[in-house]
Amino acid sequence: MIRRRHTLALPAAAALGLAPWAAEAQSKKDTLVLAMTLEPPGLDPTVNAASAIAEVVLYNVFETLTKIHADSSITPLLAQSWTVTPDAKTWAFTLRPGVRFHNGEPFNARTVKFAFERAAAADSANKDKATFQNILNIALTDDMTVVLTLKNPNPDFLFQLGQATAVIVEPRSAADNAGKPVGTGPYKLESWAKGSSLVLARWDEHRDAKAIRLKRVTVRFINDTAAQVAALLAGDVDCFPRVAAARNLEQFKREPKRFQVVISGSRAKTIVAINNKKKPLDDVRVRRAIAMAIDRQQVVNGVAEGFGTPIGSFYVPGAPGYVDLTKVNAYNPEQARALLKEAGVTAPLELTMKLPPTPYARTGGEVIAAMLAKVGIVAKQENVEWAQWLSGVYGQKNYDLTIISHVEPLDMGNFARPGYYWNYESPKFNALWARINQTADPKQRNALMGEAQRLVADDAVAAYLYQPTWITVAHARLKGLWKDMPIFVNDLSALYWE
Repeated sequence: MIRRRHTLALPAAAALGLAPWAAEAQSKKDTLVLAMTLEPPGLDPTVNAASAIAEVVLYNVFETLTKIHADSSITPLLAQSWTVTPDAKTWAFTLRPGVRFHNGEPFNARTVKFAFERAAAADSANKDKATFQNILNIALTDDMTVVLTLKNPNPDFLFQLGQATAVIVEPRSAADNAGKPVGTGPYKLESWAKGSSLVLARWDEHRDAKAIRLKRVTVRFINDTAAQVAALLAGDVDCFPRVAAARNLEQFKREPKRFQVVISGSRAKTIVAINNKKKPLDDVRVRRAIAMAIDRQQVVNGVAEGFGTPIGSFYVPGAPGYVDLTKVNAYNPEQARALLKEAGVTAPLELTMKLPPTPYARTGGEVIAAMLAKVGIVAKQENVEWAQWLSGVYGQKNYDLTIISHVEPLDMGNFARPGYYWNYESPKFNALWARINQTADPKQRNALMGEAQRLVADDAVAAYLYQPTWITVAHARLKGLWKDMPIFVNDLSALYWE
């Protein structure tokens, strides 16, 4: 439908001597077509680990107490203000008055208590469950005041409360949020054509509705690289954050009146995840051999077209306490073969490598399989759809190797998470993580984070590849795009047409 409308508009535009987008500029535009690589499996970010959920709903449909911005600064959202004790254990939030959910129910201290207790519950599937289980007590001073007392100090608490896993949900509708999301945000789900697109419509009863300039946003799902570029060039898509268009950047840059290109930093970590309990992958020598077989810089060049920075652990440059560990298990095919021999592995070692539909994973699979083959490891590539990856790899841990980007910051605690899909169990790391959680002093905490990075690097829990640099291609007249992306989000309330 979008393509037909665009085509039918061409004759009228040509008669005026205008390009289609120039003609469009003559009238006020209040709609947007935004594209994403992956379709979310549902729309409740508190029950599913897929980052694509937050790309659709965070700050748009659902809101949080705090809001994270492109520069990683934090401002009030559903919380109006807060105070914290010097030990970073007691946080008092004054809530924003007059806020309602899409179903008309009021937002208040009781809904905050419900949302956080739900996230911490024994049966919770919230991927940041540990953050909420660290809350010792939730006291409601009045309808608009919540006091959270933590078991351990948490200097990152305000940031974590701005992430998608901390959205405030309405008790009566919470169970149905995956398909019928009810939040306090400026947009409501209007329709969802599974496998194709969904539509968000501005909620005119939102407290700041007059400041929201886009009335309707269509989100299209396009995971094929060529199709992503073609949709932008055809004008079928106005904005594509995190697009796989590195090879076509010059084409977009040559048309500055049509396109803008935004290169963004990230806190993401692209890795070859390894099932640490599968034999012979339970032997650290085999995992180190896998890491040493991979030339990280060549992966960045071949998979990301140079848009990335090699990493040696599950942490990235720019993050507090970062330590450069790229020399740990560095590229050394000869040493990789020696480690496999020492571990008693007879070549060829046959492994499966399950690849989700993201372009970096599918292309990366080919590049990395070729590297592994040179040291005697045959990695059979198996392409799986996103739902299959989430259920089979992430949920059931049915895999040997996989390639995935962990896009959230502050997720080093996954190495201490029982039953996580890596199947890594380390009493030493667990004890270290407990010390980190009990440390409020930033300098001491960063030093301990350095120890944590070294430990998971030495243990080769995964083959750590690179920190990706995200590319956004958008219509030249679209304003409000994020410059950097510390979290995965498409903040529609900030977007408008010039």
